[in-house]
Amino acid sequence: MEARIVTFPSAQPAVRIAGDRIDVDRLSLVDGALAAWLGAQPMDDHAILAERALRIGLTALQSVGVTLNVDAVRAEFDRFADQSRVANEQAAAALEQVLRANFADDGGRLPRTLEAFLGDRGKLKSMVDELFDPRRRDSAIGRIGTMLETYFDGDGSRLAQLLDPTRMNSPLHQFRLEMENGFKALHEKLVAIEAAQAARAGERARSAAKGGDFEELLEGMLGNIARGANDLLERCGNDAGDAGRSKKGDFVLTLDPDLARGCDLRVVIEAKDRRMSGREMRDELRAAKTNRDAAAALVVFTPEHGPTGIAPFDVRAGDVYAVIDPADPDLATLQAAVRLARLLALATLRSSEAEVDIGEVRAALTGIRETLELVRGLKVQLTNIGTSSENVSKALDKLREAVLAWIGRAERELAPESSYPSLIG
Repeated sequence: MEARIVTFPSAQPAVRIAGDRIDVDRLSLVDGALAAWLGAQPMDDHAILAERALRIGLTALQSVGVTLNVDAVRAEFDRFADQSRVANEQAAAALEQVLRANFADDGGRLPRTLEAFLGDRGKLKSMVDELFDPRRRDSAIGRIGTMLETYFDGDGSRLAQLLDPTRMNSPLHQFRLEMENGFKALHEKLVAIEAAQAARAGERARSAAKGGDFEELLEGMLGNIARGANDLLERCGNDAGDAGRSKKGDFVLTLDPDLARGCDLRVVIEAKDRRMSGREMRDELRAAKTNRDAAAALVVFTPEHGPTGIAPFDVRAGDVYAVIDPADPDLATLQAAVRLARLLALATLRSSEAEVDIGEVRAALTGIRETLELVRGLKVQLTNIGTSSENVSKALDKLREAVLAWIGRAERELAPESSYPSLIG
């Protein structure tokens, strides 16, 4: 028998939903088999079984509804997928046609366009050939070559004209004028400086400043000679001497006491850079020896002011004359002259005549004078003979050595053995 539900139309609604609660009133189910099964169950379980039956039935109905909805969605999706597949196949076919039309190797638009522009006979190659063909004057290379020739090739080029300082419109012409004016101004300044130096030199030659320079030079050279011989050198040109207010005598050389046998033996030295007559010089040296209490005198001239025939040194009237060039001072010449003056001073020691062979000393002095005479003669020959100047110069050197040998011979005779090395050193 088919089960059926019987409701009562005149009554209130049989089912009410209140939140999560379902109330069923006056509901009857007509089903013989179910009624027989439920009747066979214990009485106390009838309500529980009826509740379970209602829950199970509603749950089954709910599941059946969801299954129906899923099937409908699946069917609709399958239909949409079929439509999409057809549309994609159509789009792929259309895209393949477009790509083949534009990019195909055998007939595509892009390969044809690239071939037309970049191929072996394309427009780009033709354009490059036209631009860079060196054989064509109207090509870019040809025009560049023509322009470079105009600016850089030959003396008539623009660059040559721009860099030519002799052209009036050349940028370097003004620079050349400025350089010429600068060098001209520099030349004028140099001429003015030279003129001023010449004027100062002339004024210096007329003043005492030049003499001071010559004395400074001699002071250094004489100092070296004095230290080597253990003598004492004093510069006293500005100090008054024994003769009242007289300042004659520029230097005083006090000989080594051991060499002078305990005596205060002096040599007065004059520095002269001006010309003087022979008498004036003899008088001045005599006065200088008196003023400085010296036994001998040495006067040193510059080459332009020395008397004729005294270079490099000479003995005149018992005094020694020497010439020293300030531009090229010869220490050996001055040293020989000082040794000769020292020798003349030692010869004045009369108290030691018993110990000294006066004849030997006089022979040495005579030899010195004779040798100096030969030197003067050779110097005269040297000025007159040009071809044999070298031989004469060598002879002068030998004679100077002979003079030094005569000086050494006289010094050995005058000096005691203990002081001999310091005298001739």
